[in-house]
Amino acid sequence: MRAIWKGAVSFGLVSVPVKLYAATESHDVSFRQVHAKDGGRIKYQRICSLDGEEVAYADIAKGYETEDGEMVILTDDDMAELPSTSSREIAVEKFVPSEQIDPMLFEKSYYLEPEKSGAKPYALLRQALLDADRMAVVTVALRQRTTVAVLRVRDDVIVLQTMMWPDEIRTPDFSVETGEVKPAEVKMATMLVETLAGDFDASEFEDDYAEAVEALVKAKVEGGEVKRTPTSTKSSGEVVDLLAALQRSVDAAKSARGESSSAADEEKPAKKAASKSASKKGATKAPAKKSATKKAAAKKTGTKKTAARKAS
Repeated sequence: MRAIWKGAVSFGLVSVPVKLYAATESHDVSFRQVHAKDGGRIKYQRICSLDGEEVAYADIAKGYETEDGEMVILTDDDMAELPSTSSREIAVEKFVPSEQIDPMLFEKSYYLEPEKSGAKPYALLRQALLDADRMAVVTVALRQRTTVAVLRVRDDVIVLQTMMWPDEIRTPDFSVETGEVKPAEVKMATMLVETLAGDFDASEFEDDYAEAVEALVKAKVEGGEVKRTPTSTKSSGEVVDLLAALQRSVDAAKSARGESSSAADEEKPAKKAASKSASKKGATKAPAKKSATKKAAAKKTGTKKTAARKAS
């Protein structure tokens, strides 16, 4: 076990340095959501309900929805202004009879272990709680939030049990109509209770469901009914999808500014290249035409010279 909190229990002028340990752990069976065809895990994306775009963690804020359906966004600065405390004190407010605490109020349980210097006052507090058959109502700051809790003794160890606030306990909105209950029926029900009476022993009860699931999974593993899928079977596809998403984002930004999209930009270089290629072809033909003109002019000049000689 690893201590998750350190502080001190204080009552009157007495202070007991203690460590806090989680007293319970869940053994509930958990399943993964997978693709039935190949066993691949199902992934969930953080999609904005308004624009349909995936939202990065850095862009996610806390929102409080009002009764009218309006959304109030709370920033980190807003959250920092809320009342919080980092006190390391478990302050005893009063000692109350155990039967006055409704078990429905109990939430989470923690063990308190005394530091070496607090072993004797810890033992005194434990014995006082047992002799008085009372619980100590305390206030304690866990996770920077003050909560109400009780201290009670279990197997020579002081247990801290956090409690829910009274307004978190729901009141049933229905009534039970029993009709007339006859004395003979009450007597028979009492006999049934006496027949099944006994002491509570938690070891008599077993989690049959969890054991059945483990047995079922073990049988499938031994029978070779296992999907062995690689961890990144579609990494290249994910890259392509990412690039496509980025390209769509660029196109949307350009459209918002009145600029052409990437598709139009791709067509322009193609047209420009075709035009440039055509001009190059025209440039190669032009010198040949010019050369032919020069030859014709030279031939004409030579003919005139010959005619002049003959005349002379």
